[in-house]
Amino acid sequence: MQEHHFTTSRSARYYTLGPDAAAAGEVWFLLHGYGQLAARFLGAFQSLDDGTRCLVAPEALSRFYIGEATGRHDKVGASWMTREDRLTDIADYVRYLDALYGDVLRGRGDAGGVNVLGFSQGTATAARWLALGSARADQLILYGGEVPPDLDLAAARQRWGRTELILAAGSHDAYITPKILARDEERLRSHGIEYRVERFEGGHEVLPEVLRRIAE
Repeated sequence: MQEHHFTTSRSARYYTLGPDAAAAGEVWFLLHGYGQLAARFLGAFQSLDDGTRCLVAPEALSRFYIGEATGRHDKVGASWMTREDRLTDIADYVRYLDALYGDVLRGRGDAGGVNVLGFSQGTATAARWLALGSARADQLILYGGEVPPDLDLAAARQRWGRTELILAAGSHDAYITPKILARDEERLRSHGIEYRVERFEGGHEVLPEVLRRIAE
């Protein structure tokens, strides 16, 4: 048995909120977590929709029925990747997000004001995208998730040179515990990567007041 790969085109879905990117003061790319869909995820960011920001929520390419093991097919979610054929999935979503970035920002020029936020599983996607792809951002916000343990931070430092890195974590978040956060901070410090931490009272959730603090 031999494993093979070939490249094929497919349609990807994304949602936007706010003005067109060319006219917006800021553009935010928002990467959802495991089992979420872009439309519902984007709804959590309505507090940022003040008429000056274009909010863009791409949807991961792999959709599945949540609760399939129990026979229930009443809810659908999406995933950026699994451990199966993971390197291919990473390469695919980096190409996808680079293409979307170019399409959304076409006509904007070098206006800046581009932010990337990843939530939960989306933090690893966002970090890898800005480290491995061609996109650039003024801010990279890893909200409720970790820096990918396998990411080459020495190489990432070169790509993130002009990007402000923010780690956002709730006090009761079961996924980004104080131990995991401390480990990520140590890794970043050891590679000379500047960052700041946004701690808040709460769990594994996107909160409007936290978004406002980050945006301001």
